[in-house]
Amino acid sequence: MRHRPDRQHTPAGKGPLAKARSRPHSRPGPHSRPGQANARRADRQTHVGRECVATCPFQVHMSGVRVTRTLPNPRLPIALREAIAFAWERRRAWERDLNAANQRGTGGSSAENTAETANASTSVGAAKGERAGAGLVPPITRPGIFHLAFPSILANLLYAVVAMVQTKFVGELGAEAVAAVGVGQRVFFALQAVLMAISAGTTALVARAWGADDRTEASRVTMASLAVGGAFAIALTLPGFLAARPVASIFGLDAATIELAASNVRWMSLFNVAFAINMVLGSALRAAGDAWSPLWVGAGVNVVNIPLLFLLVFGLYGVPAMGVAGAAFAGGVSFTLGGLVMLVMWIKQAFRLRYVSNGWYRRERFARLLQIGYPAGLEMLVFQAGFFIFLMLIGNYYGTEAFAAMSVGGNLMMVCFVVGFGFSIAGSTLVGQHLGADDHEGAVRSGWRSLWYAVLSMGSLGAVVAWHAPSLAAFFLGDEPVTIAHTIHMAWIMAAITPLFAVEFAIGGALRGAGDTRFPLMATLIGLIGARCGLAILFTLLGWPVGWVYAAMAGEYIVKAAMLLGRFRSGRWKTIAPIPRAAH
Repeated sequence: MRHRPDRQHTPAGKGPLAKARSRPHSRPGPHSRPGQANARRADRQTHVGRECVATCPFQVHMSGVRVTRTLPNPRLPIALREAIAFAWERRRAWERDLNAANQRGTGGSSAENTAETANASTSVGAAKGERAGAGLVPPITRPGIFHLAFPSILANLLYAVVAMVQTKFVGELGAEAVAAVGVGQRVFFALQAVLMAISAGTTALVARAWGADDRTEASRVTMASLAVGGAFAIALTLPGFLAARPVASIFGLDAATIELAASNVRWMSLFNVAFAINMVLGSALRAAGDAWSPLWVGAGVNVVNIPLLFLLVFGLYGVPAMGVAGAAFAGGVSFTLGGLVMLVMWIKQAFRLRYVSNGWYRRERFARLLQIGYPAGLEMLVFQAGFFIFLMLIGNYYGTEAFAAMSVGGNLMMVCFVVGFGFSIAGSTLVGQHLGADDHEGAVRSGWRSLWYAVLSMGSLGAVVAWHAPSLAAFFLGDEPVTIAHTIHMAWIMAAITPLFAVEFAIGGALRGAGDTRFPLMATLIGLIGARCGLAILFTLLGWPVGWVYAAMAGEYIVKAAMLLGRFRSGRWKTIAPIPRAAH
């Protein structure tokens, strides 16, 4: 070994660690006193702890106590033993923090919670010293982008697979059935704008409360959101029945397709409450950093959905064939089962986000929820209105085949969208949690990282879909050459602008997680209504082919990407929503 003059070498066989090794590790004999064994054990711990403190290049503190635990296996290198001891203490401190947070979430004594949190908190720096005394220090570890994005991507990928299976089954019934399902989904999503607003407010407030280590407030926001979402879901059932046919008729489709679309909307409206439970509770769990529980529940929903689709669409084994209505009924039944499972598990305290039955009904909490959420609901209404205008142009001027191609092309690109949505959830959650912990730099880093991951992944998947677009379109549509040609053009255009989709998903999600829901509304209004619909109307009046109308989407996403990136770089989103505080 080369001699280092700047280091002091200890001769072999000497030093505290060598002394600790030389002592026998045998159990005390029958004639030895128990106190001697305890003294030897304490002496070993003291010597090893001193050597750890003397040689470790950093100060090892956890829960305010210097690490003096007996290091594992003296034959291991000292650096490895120090790392193992440090990791062990971090794990124990994390468990103490989690237990303290769970006790606060279940309504424990405020004084006991504060004392326990102060004992279990880590030394995170002088900047957060004041908050440590109040029990507001965030957890030691915060979930990473992929920890949140990966299960969200898998969950939405499963839903995308079900959507493709549904397209395949309904495609066997003809282009009219595919167009009817597309119209039905547009109308249904327009009616669900209120639930989207509540979901956005839930994500922002739960993430901030969780980042501020206020588990009780996060649970109460979730309970309030479920109450509001359930009430609006019940109220939307009747409009779903009454407005189904009038709204479906504005797309200029033939009478048979309009009737199929109206039937699809009516059946889906019956299950509004189930959709609300899945949407709101799933958003709250993801905002608390638990993206795996919604994944498992969603997997169960899809396992039930696909066999029901096959049975109800085609009518096998004595089950009557329902066609397009069967697709809606199968989805509603599966989501009802998933919502019940998730609700029961939450009440049984099976999630890290605890169930609370008291203290959630406060006017200030509802006001905060609606203040953040209503711009997201308006954004969804603007999006659906702009999409209606866009589809009306295609349906009235270019026919049912071009209209069906719009729906199929979107389903082909669904794999890209679910990846972007996963990074949107991750960015939204992490930005909200970092802001709740007063870590603005961490919030900025999370937003940019979500963007770059989304651009790389969505761009790669978009290229793969564009390469295989002809074979995929033929697989889903069968013997429909005109619709297949339009679908290929649609898929190529959407694949070319997937990086712009990534900006909307990642940066838009980050802004919503910060509570800045008004600016994405403005971007959607200007980009969709002004750019996309304006260009589509111009191309239609000029008599250009439908491919140019499809390409009007590029104008929308160029405008939206520029606006969202400028807003995020400005930093004005950091102080939009105040950090919530629970009223105990």
